[in-house]
Amino acid sequence: MKKVVHIQYSMESAGRAALRLYHTFNAANLQTSIVTLHNSQSGLPGVVTMGKKARLVARLDDKIQEHLTRHTDKQMGSFSYPVLGSNLARLDAVKKADIIYIHWALKGFLNFRGFRQIARLNKPVIFFMHDMWNITGGCHHSFTCDKYKTTGCDRCPMFTPPQTNDLAAREFTKKLRLYSKYNNLYFVAPSRWLYNCSKESLLTKNKPLFYIPNLFDQSLFRPTEKPAARKLLNIAEGETVIAFGAVTVNSPYKGWQYLQNALEILGNMKEGMPADISVLIFGSGYNKEIEAAIPFKTRFVGFLKDEYSVSLVYNAANVFVVPSLADNLPTTVLESLSCGTPVVGFEVGGIPDMISHRENGYLAKYKSAEDLAEGIRFCIKSQVKGRILANFEKDSVMKRHLDLMETIETGK
Repeated sequence: MKKVVHIQYSMESAGRAALRLYHTFNAANLQTSIVTLHNSQSGLPGVVTMGKKARLVARLDDKIQEHLTRHTDKQMGSFSYPVLGSNLARLDAVKKADIIYIHWALKGFLNFRGFRQIARLNKPVIFFMHDMWNITGGCHHSFTCDKYKTTGCDRCPMFTPPQTNDLAAREFTKKLRLYSKYNNLYFVAPSRWLYNCSKESLLTKNKPLFYIPNLFDQSLFRPTEKPAARKLLNIAEGETVIAFGAVTVNSPYKGWQYLQNALEILGNMKEGMPADISVLIFGSGYNKEIEAAIPFKTRFVGFLKDEYSVSLVYNAANVFVVPSLADNLPTTVLESLSCGTPVVGFEVGGIPDMISHRENGYLAKYKSAEDLAEGIRFCIKSQVKGRILANFEKDSVMKRHLDLMETIETGK
């Protein structure tokens, strides 16, 4: 029986991608384990949670990261330069594995030394990329910057002022040395957008690169009776509900201002829109300024820890909006579509992989609040039904992983 280990910072948010693979791999007769720094799941066999020392190291690394990135433009998103980390190569779950998947493992969990220690085990190491960090000099999304394709991230525009020998250039060099030294490294992109970016990156263009969407278990998110979902959330049956989700509403990645403008446009429409519209925001607590900026009744349901509650939100909504300006493959899109609720989002990142325009949702022109409003109006007026596209079906995704393992094993 083939042994697979997944390395992941936590079991929440992006960590659920590793958790879903864990369950599906085990069901496919693969002996699967997870090594995690933070564990919100209890009683799962084969899950190794790091101890107090590792979490202390991570907290110290957080402080170092704050200092190192103090001169970055926060409107350009996050930048990571791993300094401290743990030696995961010493763990039995890692040493005895036949294949090692590394997911999002920063914030003091793995540093470059830790990556090298794992690579030196001479086992296949698969970097499952959840953002652009693996292919850049440290940013998690490059936006319009393409220096990772051309100059090796010198004079990174995230730093003010840009420096000739800045942190991004040094990190780029470290990654280049790591990737060039070991021939047992493989890279998986869950979106076609990230796959194409990786093919152009100076770091990964000559490395084994694969496109495999995030695995999604539709049994966790499925349609329920809308009146029942609304009753549980205290929403009137006759309301038209526009849902929006973000852990940080004002994140530079999430495009809240474009949704706000789109809602203002909808609020000024005299014809073609229902009379009773409300906006449902989850993932963020109550925000007085946001409430005042929306021309409709607004509900904040906060951070939802369990998938049952999140599923209720999707089922209660008429349309779900993802106005992201930079995103890889947001799982929220798949969750909403699986619940039968259409999704409106910008044509950016991996979002076009999941939305078939005007069929299960609407792809709006990038940074166009007007087209975002039109997408919301279209989905409501046409009563568009959400559905998962065939490429994201569980069996299809699992076959891609098994094919990857066979490719690694046979060398073909």
